[in-house]
Amino acid sequence: MPASLDRPSSPLLPVLSVIAGIAAFSVMDAAMKAAALGVGVASALLLRNLFATAITFPLWLVAGRPVPTPAVAKLHFQRSAITAIMAALFFHGLVRIPMAEGMAISFFAPIIALYLAALMLGETIRPRAVLAALLGLAGMLVIGADRFGAGEYGPDAIEGTAAIVLSAVFYALNLVLQRRQAMLAGPVEIALFQNLNVALIFLVLSPLYWTMPDAQTLGWIAAGAVLATAALLFLSWGYARAEAQVLVPVEYTGFLWAALMGWLIFGEQPGKGVVAGAALIVLGCWIGTRKTQIDI
Repeated sequence: MPASLDRPSSPLLPVLSVIAGIAAFSVMDAAMKAAALGVGVASALLLRNLFATAITFPLWLVAGRPVPTPAVAKLHFQRSAITAIMAALFFHGLVRIPMAEGMAISFFAPIIALYLAALMLGETIRPRAVLAALLGLAGMLVIGADRFGAGEYGPDAIEGTAAIVLSAVFYALNLVLQRRQAMLAGPVEIALFQNLNVALIFLVLSPLYWTMPDAQTLGWIAAGAVLATAALLFLSWGYARAEAQVLVPVEYTGFLWAALMGWLIFGEQPGKGVVAGAALIVLGCWIGTRKTQIDI
């Protein structure tokens, strides 16, 4: 069932919906980091997506059991496969570096998306895209310098940083598909089939990694499933009703949530270099993705 493209009663509603989705995803990141520290990334992601599938199935029934066409089902699976790789890399990195730092590095994804659009869609790389990439790289170097200066950049931190940078590449692919998917399917359909597909992908590989969680870890995973489902619904609703150019800058509010959750749950305090590096990356993303003026 295609998402309705009717203009919402308030032009700010899609923006608020995406803000809520980013907040839910950021809090979910903290829950999943806690779970991954207990049972490993893959086991935590498998259980989260199984729980999330169970949560979204009744919503799918209430929504009238929308079934995708073969073409849309293929798109659902493509994005799910990208999401599975992206999530595994992101949480592999996040258990090795602080949340605010990981979120800041992941902001490089919209800049990567500019170059993927040029590669996949034949778009011209404009000078501002080059400037955006240089600012983003400068931001990551500032973050790295902050770590080196504090003497904290050991092998684990290097591995974690590399994993999140690679995750950002897959997140950029995810951004390219997200808008198209939201135009072809409703939020509940997207949430159900993405959770189900990702769960199946991890389930096939589960003999290689499975670890049984304790009660506390199950609680973190269940919270992550609820938050991830809510985030998917909010983001799918918002992206179906406003241009991506308007909504992409909202992604940067995730840094504030990540810093808050890292401090509250893990006692992490982002240094000045992380904040400065995040600001450079955000500036690069803003320069690279903005159009002439967009009224919302």
